[in-house]
Amino acid sequence: MKNILVGYDGTRAAEAALGRVATLAKAFDSHVVVVSVASPEPVAPDGAFGLLPYYDLGAPTVDTRLDEALWEQHRKRVEAFFADSGTNVEFAGVMGSPVEEILEVAEQHHTDLIVVGTGEPGFLGRLLGGSVSQGVARRAHCDVLIVHVPPVDES
Repeated sequence: MKNILVGYDGTRAAEAALGRVATLAKAFDSHVVVVSVASPEPVAPDGAFGLLPYYDLGAPTVDTRLDEALWEQHRKRVEAFFADSGTNVEFAGVMGSPVEEILEVAEQHHTDLIVVGTGEPGFLGRLLGGSVSQGVARRAHCDVLIVHVPPVDES
């Protein structure tokens, strides 16, 4: 396994995936690409009562400042996580649909394995068509490892 890609969004599931990747990368001396995907959500300009101003008839703009701050936070977490491992790690902050972007970055880096975390989806998640991990597993052109989140000890 020369190249391993891991999806990272700061959740417990993503942290579990990072842990698994650290173990695999050390065992196989792999290059790791960590992908953090931000979904573009339009930010409307300020208007009265939260409505668009009457003069702005165009589409709302996308504010990428929030995404850059999130990516910087994720990059720092990933760097700290792999700091003493000796693993060659690359970070990619991208914007778009998580499944599409993870698969695109995997293709660009000739990935041998994609690792994604998953948690138990709620009712709405199941109703709306599943999770990122399911989408990646269905459409990837390489092996996919889905890491499940260990249960929280509530004692």
